[in-house]
Amino acid sequence: MPATLMRKEQRLEARISPEAKALCQEAAALEGRTLTDFIVGCAVESARQILRDRELINLSQRDRSAFVASLLNPPLPNQRLKEAARRYEQVLGNR
Repeated sequence: MPATLMRKEQRLEARISPEAKALCQEAAALEGRTLTDFIVGCAVESARQILRDRELINLSQRDRSAFVASLLNPPLPNQRLKEAARRYEQVLGNR
């Protein structure tokens, strides 16, 4: 875990049911961790997973096939694209 996630400068409080606390205490004990370490570790891992999931694009088989086909056989540039490329060259040139 990065050092920035290990520094303990902030406090986080939550109210949970006795059943939820007992469940987490049991799981933490099975892993040989404190309740706090278990809760924070699970929360951080869950947050990472959610952020990773947001970064991925899931495509159907049909969409994947269309995407790959467009990469392997790109269409010829149309007039608008040719004009955009010409304007780009005029403005930015070969930097």
